[in-house]
Amino acid sequence: MHCVSERFDFTGDELAPAYRAAVDAIEAGDLVVLPTDTVYGIAADAFKADAVQRLLDAKGRGRDMPPPVLISVVESLDALATDVPEAGRKLCEAFWPGPLTVICHAQTSLMWDLGDTQGTVALRVPDHENTRELLSRTGPLAVSSANLSGRPAALDVYDAEAQLLDSVAVFLDGGAVTGGEPSTIVDLTGDVPHVVRIGALSMAQIREIVPEATTDLEPDEKPDTEDEPTEPQPEASKQQTTDAKPADDTPAADLPTDEKPADEKPAEDKPVADEPADEKPADEKPADDGKPADDGKPADDGKPADDGKPADDGKPADVKPVDEKTVDETKTDVRPAD
Repeated sequence: MHCVSERFDFTGDELAPAYRAAVDAIEAGDLVVLPTDTVYGIAADAFKADAVQRLLDAKGRGRDMPPPVLISVVESLDALATDVPEAGRKLCEAFWPGPLTVICHAQTSLMWDLGDTQGTVALRVPDHENTRELLSRTGPLAVSSANLSGRPAALDVYDAEAQLLDSVAVFLDGGAVTGGEPSTIVDLTGDVPHVVRIGALSMAQIREIVPEATTDLEPDEKPDTEDEPTEPQPEASKQQTTDAKPADDTPAADLPTDEKPADEKPAEDKPVADEPADEKPADEKPADDGKPADDGKPADDGKPADDGKPADDGKPADVKPVDEKTVDETKTDVRPAD
């Protein structure tokens, strides 16, 4: 839905016009952009399903990514969530207001539709005095970062305006936010608090309050989780090991004229190259193995050149050209041997 957008100053002492416009927009089911302690957010009445859907549409987001709910005080936690564990309460008491979002079991009596929540709700108390005052007037708001899905979150009202355009009725200009990092999200629906996003709060800060907190995102938590972000890398490194050695040998086999001419500048002088052709060191070297044409230098390494599997990639390819075709390729292989 397109609407006429208005922007209001959300700093200083004269905030009455901004509060009034924002409250009216929320009650009408429209969207409001507001500052928080982390990034700018786009807000809708959490208890109006059509308003929440409008929020998702404005961001280009599906119902599979329901927005969190911002509340004004810690005491509202039990009004919206149930079965909150003691560890979760400790986190909320320590970091609210602040950049902590907790996922809890939602109160089943609540008449709202935030999307495909699977019976949960994500809650946060922002550390922004004016926004908390607005929340005290509107009640809980469904709030997501003020940006189109897949783009960086807006850090000032102008960026939010540029991305969301006329899908928003009221823009509250609180200046550039100082946080810039999203909140850390902790899932409290399991046996122990589980961090599903590391944001402004680190795992060290979370564990200072709840030492038993877990995460799948911390690279140094255990070897298995370290492999999780780097899981492709071991495979990639395996491929690199197989590709790397052929890659080391392939230039030697396929691109002798690119790399070795630097060493074989005499070989570029065809008169000099013809003399070794008369001496036929190429016949002498292949006489040893048939493969030492490439092993001229690796002759010291012997089989390591074969261990990198160049025997399949490059070496036979070089030997046959030496025997079948041209003395030029042998020349290039012969020169390094000299």
